[in-house]
Formats: sequence, structure tokens, C-alpha cells
Amino acid sequence: MSQDWSIQQRSECCSATGVAFIAGEVFHTLLFREVEVLRREDLCEDALRARPADAPVPFSVWRSKFEPPPAKPPEPLGKQTAEQLLRTVMADPDPELRNIRYILAVMLERKRIIKEVEVLREEDGSISRVYQFPKTGEALLIPDPQLRMDQIAEVQLELSALLGAPT
Repeated sequence: MSQDWSIQQRSECCSATGVAFIAGEVFHTLLFREVEVLRREDLCEDALRARPADAPVPFSVWRSKFEPPPAKPPEPLGKQTAEQLLRTVMADPDPELRNIRYILAVMLERKRIIKEVEVLREEDGSISRVYQFPKTGEALLIPDPQLRMDQIAEVQLELSALLGAPT
């Protein structure tokens, strides 16, 4: 007979006292079989010693050192930063920035900040993409430089340098 077990994540505080664990503190995890679920208790040393003799007996017990969860890493590129940079490079007529404009537009599209609303194909074979900021209705015309895969890494390095990101 197969059963699905759902074991809860480690608690950040003692189940008995409610006191938060500190980094490096030893705590004990007790698992109890209940009707259709497993119940988990994470206890500090004092709470484990204070358990009454007639308390339910867990079917599994182990000891661990508490390590706080790692801090959530910052988003590598903030939404505002990419948008601000796109607005800056759109105002600059330098044709050398066409690849940066395009990659920034694609990044903002993936983050759902802008959306592509039309693709314009010219007689000479060039392609331009029309993007719109859904919240404001503002439209952008971004020429598609038709980058090859081997060119993207170089553009990403240029973009990182513009954003001041560590390389």
C-alpha cells in the first residue's frame, strides 16, 4: 500500500515555547503518525527535556543545528533599472546602441512590463517591433537587429557594464 507523506518544513521557532531558534542552536525534530498525516514538531533542547513522560512517542526523532534560511538574493536586474536604461538609450540616437535597445526591450517583455503589439517588415528585409507599456499606453518602436546566438553574450556584457553589474 502506497501512501503520500507530507512533511512540513523545518520551523524557525520551537513548537512548544514559540521562541525563535538562533543560528547554530541545536534543536530536535519529532515526527508523529496521525490518522492520515505526519505531524512535525521542532523543539529546543529545554522543551525536549521538559516533555512529560506520558507524552506521545514519536516514530522518528533527529537532531539538527539551526541554520537560518539564506537571504533572498536581490533581483539581478531591477524592473525600474531596465526600464530607465531603455528610456535613456531610446533618447540617444547612437546606432551603436541598437543591440542594447533590443535586448532591454526583450528583457522588459519577459518581465511583462512591455508587450509586443506589432511586427513591421520593411521591403529591404529589416524588421522593427512595436512595444507598448500596457499601464500607460506608451509605444516604442525598436528595430530588430536580428542578432545571432554568438552575438548575444557580447551584448549582455555591454549591458552589464551599462547597468554597473559585477561581471
